Amino acid sequence: MNMMPRILLVLYLLGLPAAAFSDPLSDEKELLRSAAAQNMIEELGLVESDMPVRDYPGWGVPGKVVVRVDNPGRLAPLQAVAPGVEIVAVSNQAEALAAAADAQVLMGFCDEEILSAAPQLVWVQVYSSGVEHCVSNPGIEGGNRILTNGQRIGSPALAEHAIALMMALVRGLDAYHTSQLAGSWQREVELGAGEFMELDGRTVLVVGLGGIGTQVARRAHGLGMRVIATRGSSREGPAYVDYVGLANEVNLLAAQADVVINTAPLTGQTRGMFNAEFFAAMKPTAYFVSVGRGGSTVTADLITALETGEIAGAGLDVTDPEPLPAGHPLWTTPRVIITPHTAGRSDRSRDRLYLLLQENLRRYVAGEPLLSVVDIDRGY
Repeated sequence: MNMMPRILLVLYLLGLPAAAFSDPLSDEKELLRSAAAQNMIEELGLVESDMPVRDYPGWGVPGKVVVRVDNPGRLAPLQAVAPGVEIVAVSNQAEALAAAADAQVLMGFCDEEILSAAPQLVWVQVYSSGVEHCVSNPGIEGGNRILTNGQRIGSPALAEHAIALMMALVRGLDAYHTSQLAGSWQREVELGAGEFMELDGRTVLVVGLGGIGTQVARRAHGLGMRVIATRGSSREGPAYVDYVGLANEVNLLAAQADVVINTAPLTGQTRGMFNAEFFAAMKPTAYFVSVGRGGSTVTADLITALETGEIAGAGLDVTDPEPLPAGHPLWTTPRVIITPHTAGRSDRSRDRLYLLLQENLRRYVAGEPLLSVVDIDRGY
C-alpha cells in the first residue's frame, strides 16, 4: 500500500473527511494560479462587479457548465477551481446546443438558438470584448442573465497592433511594400500629405480611454508622444495622458492630433462618430488608426477624406462592412493598411482568456463578484 491510501485510511478511522488532507501539490498550483490571476487583474485593470454573484436572482452553485475550449488540456484547470461541478467541453455551436439544455453556465457562445434552448442558464461568459451582437439577443436583452466578456484580455496585443499600424503609416512602409511586390527598388514614394513623420513630440489622440486605449496611451507615451484622449464616463486618466476630454470634445481634440487612434467600443453614441465632420477637423498630415469597431466609422466619409487629402492615411483592423468584400474601394484606396480584425491575437492572449475563465468560474462557484460584467443596457 502506498502512502496516500494509508493517510486516507487513517483519516477514515479518525472519523475525518478525506478533504481534511491537503494535497501540497494542488495547493501550490492554486497559489500559482491565484497569483497569476491577481497579476493579470492589476496589469490589465480588470474590474469586478460591485455586487457578489450570490446576490443575483437565480444564482446557485452550478450543476453543469458548458465551455468552448480550443484543446482538451484546458478542461483540467477549469475543473480544479470548480470541484464537483460537471464541466462539458465543446468545440462548436452544435455541440454546445446539444449540451446546454440543463446547464447553468455557458462559456464561449452567445447565440439565441442556444440561449432559448437553455432555460436554466444564469451566467453567460463571452470570449470577445465586443458584445453588440450578444446583447441584442432576446435571451440576454430581456432576461435576468449575467453577461461577462473578455474585455481587456487582448488589450496589450491590440495596443501593439495599433502602434504598428501607426509606425508603418508614418514611415511609408505601405508604399514601399507596394514597390517590393512589383520588384522595384524605388526610393522615392508618394506619401500624399508630405514627408515621413518622426513621432517624438507629436500628438496622438486616443479615442476611448478604456482598457485598450490605456495600453495604447502608455506605449505612445513611451515613444515620446504627447497623449490626449477622450472617454465617455469621466476625465480621469493615468499621469502619462496630458489631457482627458469627454466624448463631445472629440472633434476639437482631433484638430490637435498628428495621429488619431480609435479604441472605443461600439455603442449608440459611438456608431458613425468618425464621419465627414470628424475627418474635416483633422490635420491633412494626420493619420487615422482604428482597432475599435468598424461601425464607429462612416466608411464612405473615410474614403472621401483619403481621396481628397483631408487626412494622410489610415490603418484599419476593423471595417464596415466586415468582412470587407472583394472589390470594395477601401482595398485600393492609397495610403490604407488593412488587417482582417486580428489585432487582439498574440501568443499570450489566449492563455489570458482561459485564466480569466478559471478565475471567473472560481468566483461564480464561491458566489463572489465576477470580473468584466457587462452592463447590458449600455452594451459594454
